[in-house]
Amino acid sequence: MGKHPLSLAIRNVSKRYANGVQALDNVSLDIPPGMYGLLGPNGAGKSTLMRTLATLQEPDAGQVFLGDIDVVHQKEAVRETLGYLPQEFGVYPKASAEELLDYFAVLKGITNRAVRRETIEALLKQTNLWDKRRQKLGGFSGGMKQRFGVAVALLGNPQLLIVDEPTAGLDPAERVRFLNLLSALGENSVVILSTHIVADVAELCTHMAIINQGRILLEAAPLEAVAALQGRIWRKLTDKQTLPALEQEHRVISAKLLSGRTLVHVYSPEMPGNGFEPVEPDLEDVYFSALTGCLGPAAQQPKAEEVAL
Repeated sequence: MGKHPLSLAIRNVSKRYANGVQALDNVSLDIPPGMYGLLGPNGAGKSTLMRTLATLQEPDAGQVFLGDIDVVHQKEAVRETLGYLPQEFGVYPKASAEELLDYFAVLKGITNRAVRRETIEALLKQTNLWDKRRQKLGGFSGGMKQRFGVAVALLGNPQLLIVDEPTAGLDPAERVRFLNLLSALGENSVVILSTHIVADVAELCTHMAIINQGRILLEAAPLEAVAALQGRIWRKLTDKQTLPALEQEHRVISAKLLSGRTLVHVYSPEMPGNGFEPVEPDLEDVYFSALTGCLGPAAQQPKAEEVAL
């Protein structure tokens, strides 16, 4: 554990797939040690970026450095200090947690049996699975499988831990347990949490980026991003039929059904009138403001109607 935590520098990374999809478009990020949230809708490019950082695919252009390690050209050096929990983490249903972790530990190069036994015990205790160590993985719940995935990812004390959409499909209690486990890990390494669930980032991450259509829309500390929206978010309870008219007049960032009616949030530096009331912003407002172009680089572009005038 005595190593200094490394930070990750991503510079102008682009990736286009053979089917023409531009998955990453000139992405640059600085990711410090601790918990970092990469937030964006499905298909935004999160998994492509995670796979690139995990050395599973190469970018078409750009550079990535983990400390002094060139991630694109020194894959073996990265893998020695990498833990990766992919979105679809398959397990072997007939093996027990203890057996499979032992197998992965051997693959990681932990050949001394006593050291391995000690490591496995520590990891199963850390992920709260020690009591289930002899149970077959086929009988594990979703949350237990995810925590087992983290145990595997933590073999060899990685300095870069990548976790892709880990809470999708977990029940609320398992989700809390899983997030608590992750937050304890951010003290010694870079932990990147890729998710489309805003609350995961709000609860855990000290830094974050919002990505959509392969581009970074916003890079910020969640608390600062929320504070910057003070006095700019307004809400109104309305009916579904009036929504199109409101969208013509205001920058609607989100509309949610609430007991049969529609709760609309709009972005506006001044009071919009029209029956809107101010609302205390949260990270979801930051997320939707970024996605709708009210924040970040897109907000600097003049609007089409302004250009036409």
